[in-house]
Amino acid sequence: MRTNKQKLLLAAKILLAVLLLVVGGFIFFRDSLLNQALDKVSTKMTQQYNSNFTVKKASFDGLNGIDLYDVVLAPKNADTLLNIKKLKTSISFWNLFIGNIQLQSLELQEGYIQLVKKGKVKNFDAFLKKDEELNLENSDSKTDYAATAYRMISRLLNLVPTDMSIEKLAFKIDDNGKKAIIDIEKLTLDNQELNSLITVETGTFKQHLSMKGLADPRNRKADIRIFNKDTGAIRLPYVDERYNLKSSFDSIHLNVDNIEKTMGEFHLDGFATITNLHVNHPKIANKDVVIKKARFDYRFLLGSDFISIDKSSTLQLNKIKLNPYMAYETESDTIYKLQVSIPKMKAQDFIVSLPDGLFTNFQGMEAQGNFEYNLDFKFNKNKPYQLVFDSKLNKENLRITKYGKANLTKLNGEFVYRAIIKNVLQRPIQVGTENPDYTPLDQISPYLQKCVLTTEDPSFFHHRGFINEAFKQSIIKNIRTKKFARGASTISMQLVKNVFLTREKTLSRKLEEILLVYILENNRVVSKERMLEVYFNIIEWGPDVYGIGEASRFYFQKTPAELDLNECLYLARIIPSPRKFMYQFNDEGNLKDYAAKQQLYLTNLMNRRGLLAPEDSIYKSKPFFITGQAKSFIKLRVPDSTQIPVDSLATELPFEF
Repeated sequence: MRTNKQKLLLAAKILLAVLLLVVGGFIFFRDSLLNQALDKVSTKMTQQYNSNFTVKKASFDGLNGIDLYDVVLAPKNADTLLNIKKLKTSISFWNLFIGNIQLQSLELQEGYIQLVKKGKVKNFDAFLKKDEELNLENSDSKTDYAATAYRMISRLLNLVPTDMSIEKLAFKIDDNGKKAIIDIEKLTLDNQELNSLITVETGTFKQHLSMKGLADPRNRKADIRIFNKDTGAIRLPYVDERYNLKSSFDSIHLNVDNIEKTMGEFHLDGFATITNLHVNHPKIANKDVVIKKARFDYRFLLGSDFISIDKSSTLQLNKIKLNPYMAYETESDTIYKLQVSIPKMKAQDFIVSLPDGLFTNFQGMEAQGNFEYNLDFKFNKNKPYQLVFDSKLNKENLRITKYGKANLTKLNGEFVYRAIIKNVLQRPIQVGTENPDYTPLDQISPYLQKCVLTTEDPSFFHHRGFINEAFKQSIIKNIRTKKFARGASTISMQLVKNVFLTREKTLSRKLEEILLVYILENNRVVSKERMLEVYFNIIEWGPDVYGIGEASRFYFQKTPAELDLNECLYLARIIPSPRKFMYQFNDEGNLKDYAAKQQLYLTNLMNRRGLLAPEDSIYKSKPFFITGQAKSFIKLRVPDSTQIPVDSLATELPFEF
């Protein structure tokens, strides 16, 4: 009778025999299996992607090595997508045995991958369309973000070999003549140490870069630095020509410390730093925006129904340190969340840390005290009007001791104002008693004050520069239209924009406007009455017409105090587009129907708010005429010449529209 030891020995022999038989069979038939696998890939490329995939020569090298020569992937009727002269790789046999492809080594010599767009034809179109079709097919099934991310990253890391040597591999982009080439002259990974020499070339510059550091795909860790081997900063290729975005930096440090999936959640931890980042785009600012030092300690967290940047993440810009939280949730509704927290910090550290070029009016500003800030934003795609926007600033002995370029205190005295229209300075307007058209607030018709406040900023005397509800509504509309279709500008914001800033539509101008308005309204720099008075005396009311003194004479040959309700309703309505006032009139010189309806709506609104008395309704029976110089801008119907009096308006028309 056999002992247990003998039984185990017999089982081991049988297992070894089976294993040898499998390995022997694999070795005997492997060339045939390799060719079948390549044929299968070729058929799939032809049928699903309308592309030709060819390998001139393929063979095994040892037990687990594969050599491929002249590997080509070329979409039909388009430029070649991939061309590799020699590719040699080895695969972990044991991982392959359990159905997991894991590369052990990779040697690649001479080749290119290129993305080409000619007109509307792209040589990678078929692959994008296939992805879109797959997404549509699976649109009914709910994505498990954690499982999907972990599966994709695990597969990707398994395809990164632990031993790698690449020479002369080029990545090419040709977007209708906008070209860029990233040429990997040499890249090696040996004993987890990564080294590379990369040449970047476009139509405007050429650079030699180096990428070095730790790369450990099996333990899922990396610590890599990218820097310029030449003198000067690293420039990003292609985006400057394609998107008019010029950007550069001295170096980048990328660290991946942990990739794991536990308790149904996927974690990705590490940090990234960048030094001396320069960005230039006309939508951002009119000059280079410079961030000297930035660091992002990140923790990406994904669950079955959410994607997020965890609250434990930290973003540091110079001396400003903040904790961001961003999330996309799909458990019941599609919800977007953003939370930003700036822990207690010195106000002066905040000012000196603002990116150069983005806050030019704050240069030279000095402040005392501390502050902390919290922002809470939540948007439900299916319930947009439940938008949450909560912004809180807590101050501790906060005080501005010195203003920068934008000295807000000048609003309290006399100064010269010059509007800027399409980057052209307009004629100077003296804000003060030296200007005969300057009108103090108490000499401006109360009707006009009420009308303008109703149309422009009903809660002007009660808010601190911003109207939260209006701001929320503007966010909702901008999100739904996917563009900046609506603002939430108060009189305070218009005043700051006109006096201290330009009319350029840039991120820089908007951010400066918000901060300057906050300082103006929350530090009692200027009284509300003075702000309103300056506003009435500088805003544009027509072509080259500035201030209510000029406007009253231009339209009605009156002083601001003499304006009646009809005239005030009209002046308040034209503030958004003062240079187009003439189009509100028909060829008989009367208000068009839509303009008259707007005027009636404004009147009814003011009545509901108790801003008009019953006796004010008499204005409806009074005729409305433009009597000043403005009438010469209105295109009138010319009557029969025999009926034109000598002093007809026709003789005053300088031109026709």
